[in-house]
Amino acid sequence: MFPALFDLTDKVAVVTGAAQGIGRAMAIALAEAGAHLLLVDRNEPGVRRTAGEIAQLGRRAVAAVHDISEPAQVRQLFGTLDAEFGRIDFLGNVAGEAVLGAPEDISLEDVEQVWRNLVLGRFCACQEAGRRMLAAGGGSIVNIGSIAGVTALGRGHVAYSMAMAAVIQMTRELSTEWSSAGVRVNAILPAQVLNPSLEARIATTPGLAEKFLSGIPTGRFGHPTDVQGLAVLLASDASRWITGAIIPMDGGNLAMNAGGSLRSPR
Repeated sequence: MFPALFDLTDKVAVVTGAAQGIGRAMAIALAEAGAHLLLVDRNEPGVRRTAGEIAQLGRRAVAAVHDISEPAQVRQLFGTLDAEFGRIDFLGNVAGEAVLGAPEDISLEDVEQVWRNLVLGRFCACQEAGRRMLAAGGGSIVNIGSIAGVTALGRGHVAYSMAMAAVIQMTRELSTEWSSAGVRVNAILPAQVLNPSLEARIATTPGLAEKFLSGIPTGRFGHPTDVQGLAVLLASDASRWITGAIIPMDGGNLAMNAGGSLRSPR
């Protein structure tokens, strides 16, 4: 049983990227707190599996297949929201992929696609959700960013890092514009959270796991479920005076100086 401050009973949430990883974990946590959900992903079997899991919790879950990088499809998504639920209380902006490439080699087409995936699509979702929340007098938006938006990773992350920096500033601007009308906008910045693509990179890049872990004081990679508490907090009245926050979810990565070292376990 959730305390009243964290209760999301009968709230309506939209979560993009809900087929797996952080999006799936976020959606399940919101449902466990009482919310009904519109789930979005390009992966139809995956998003339908998540919807099935949520239905087993006794919540309503509608699965929608859309590409968030395409504004027309984002607008279709919110048309589905209006028809199925008629309201929105929370938006979890999770979906979006990157293309890695050295800055001297990456094509402008790939840079543009990363921007569409991570910035344009997320802004369009914020805009559609924001219009409805402003009309209703309140709501909460969480953008999933990355520590790459505030510190450089190298290894071909230039397009991704530029886009994530834009997501962070978008969050601040939207919070400044909308908070007085009751719409809160915050961002969560994960470090290395294990998902299929990261696991594949680690498996094919000798020493990469050790490199990542050397910068994480907690000594472990993130898991998608690490987002769940933050998601419920930011969707609920427990965070009613939190807006414009840029919250690392990184095991202490950003706090540690590049010359720092981890304390050996006792």
